[in-house]
Amino acid sequence: MSLNEVKANTDAVISEIKGDARFISRITSIGLTPGCRVSVIKNDKNRPVLLYSRDTMIAVNRMECAGILVQ
Repeated sequence: MSLNEVKANTDAVISEIKGDARFISRITSIGLTPGCRVSVIKNDKNRPVLLYSRDTMIAVNRMECAGILVQ
């Protein structure tokens, strides 16, 4: 399932990141890598997904979340 499908107040582990080299480089530079545990704090429709990972709050665009697959 993709990251934008995870409900709020739920933990997940990133299994794969799909996209072009620029997207993958940017996402991994902020600490979202395969095997990384994330907590979805807020996931409202038409809003960025708010994540907590590696002691950092991160807001990720919903379209970009579609390329981040989680378990």
